[in-house]
Amino acid sequence: MPAVIDTFDYVIIGGGTAGALLTNRLSEDGSSVCLLEAGPRDINPLIHIPAGYIKNVYSKRLTWGFEAEASAGTAQRRFSLPQGRVLGGSSSINGLNHNRGQRADFDHWAQRGNPGWSYNEVLPYFRRSERRIGDANEHYRGRDGEMPITDLDWHHPVTTAFVEGAQELGIPHNPDYNGERQDGAGYFQRCIYKGQRYSSARAFLGAARKRSSVDVRCNAQATTILFEGKRAVGVRYKKGGPTGEECSVMARREVIVSAGTINTAKLLQVSGIGDADLLGDLGVPVVHNLPGVGQHLRDHYGVRMVSSVQGIRTINNMAQGPSLLLEIARWLMRKPSLLAVSPSLAHVFWKSDEAMDNPDLQFVFSPASFREGVVGLLDKQPGMTCGLWQERPQSTGYVRARSANPFDKPIVQPNYLAEEIDQTILLAGMRLGRRLMRTSALAPYFKHETAPGDEVQSDDELLDFARQNGTTVYHLIGTARMGPESDPDAVVDAQLRVHGVEGLRVVDASIMPTMPSANTNAATLMIAEKAADMIRDFGNAFH
Repeated sequence: MPAVIDTFDYVIIGGGTAGALLTNRLSEDGSSVCLLEAGPRDINPLIHIPAGYIKNVYSKRLTWGFEAEASAGTAQRRFSLPQGRVLGGSSSINGLNHNRGQRADFDHWAQRGNPGWSYNEVLPYFRRSERRIGDANEHYRGRDGEMPITDLDWHHPVTTAFVEGAQELGIPHNPDYNGERQDGAGYFQRCIYKGQRYSSARAFLGAARKRSSVDVRCNAQATTILFEGKRAVGVRYKKGGPTGEECSVMARREVIVSAGTINTAKLLQVSGIGDADLLGDLGVPVVHNLPGVGQHLRDHYGVRMVSSVQGIRTINNMAQGPSLLLEIARWLMRKPSLLAVSPSLAHVFWKSDEAMDNPDLQFVFSPASFREGVVGLLDKQPGMTCGLWQERPQSTGYVRARSANPFDKPIVQPNYLAEEIDQTILLAGMRLGRRLMRTSALAPYFKHETAPGDEVQSDDELLDFARQNGTTVYHLIGTARMGPESDPDAVVDAQLRVHGVEGLRVVDASIMPTMPSANTNAATLMIAEKAADMIRDFGNAFH
């Protein structure tokens, strides 16, 4: 029998982007909340230094160690899919850029049978959590939230030239891609304040943990959701790993799963919520047959185009020797510093076809290049990198529990580039990426292309390069898709309640019906803000 049984109003599984925010919001009215986080506290100093990203994303202690299965779209390669396993979740290890997506993304969610999720209806929730520091249209941006959103304060001539060069190609400058329109070129806004990363844990848990009604338990991995009939009543978890002490915590009102796109699907499956045939194969008793659990996985598949640089020092030179010591000194004095920038400094949101109304391509730029295309291992010579991906991929995959053992890593198959339209749009993006690197504004610095290289020209050659060298952009969504009961693959309804059971919601990126045209952290914060209101309204009505 479990050694410890406590009872709270709400039990939240996962202390990441959504879970940390929910803990704060749900406890504001005195409700009791237990937050279970499988990873450690966020005390590693590299978490809080933005430049620490290049170490954190490969940390075995701070990530789950998931891996994408081989597929034709990746030339039968397998590669890691880093997801945060630490307080703050992926917001503690991500690339720090704040990017909401386009109006049409959320209008489409509503049109799919999810009332309340149109852009105009979710905009207040985007605004609520953010404290926008810098120029902004007050209609679109929030000023009073806990998450500081700042402008780039460390500028490099090559980055400036990239943005100016985009305008040569007819791509307008856009000072706020999180405002009225996304399309254009400019500089990223970041979850960085006074030189330090602001994860969801840092932004939202400080106030929450001061409340006696909040209990944050780290190194506590949920192993199963507990049910009485078809009502979720609690969570069983282990302290410190597979051999640790087994405990249970009970929920008077609701169990909320915010474990992330991969872990949420796996936990539902090993708890008896999922496709009955799969659960039968796993030997897991079926609580409710819900075939969509683990289906419809999507991710952004990114390709990096790299050029060597002449006539100027780039991050490659500045991140070593005396130059690095100078940057450290500047960071300690809270001055603009290389240590306080996100991995990507500039952006372009544009169209694969000029006839389109909205962008379907995202480009990210940095005045740096990496050896063998591996982020974290800088080239010795100066370089620049333009990464790109299709914003709304159509290829879908799946997440499946490998066994009934909750500590076994699941099977994750994103099926990158399986759909021909994804290949077509990525090719258009690579050709535009080449043009962006060869503008007259960048000409004084551009030396030659090192990847893919001038010898790679035809569609087949470019696509082969993409398959051989592309990788995840860490934006996994969709495995607990939101949709009406009439959708056979929907997992949660528009209130994020799991279909077919009671007392159980999912609140994280897994509920996204389609991929937003953006990095996913900002939209996940919005989902958590909206969920908090729905959960409180439900609790006030029935308790």
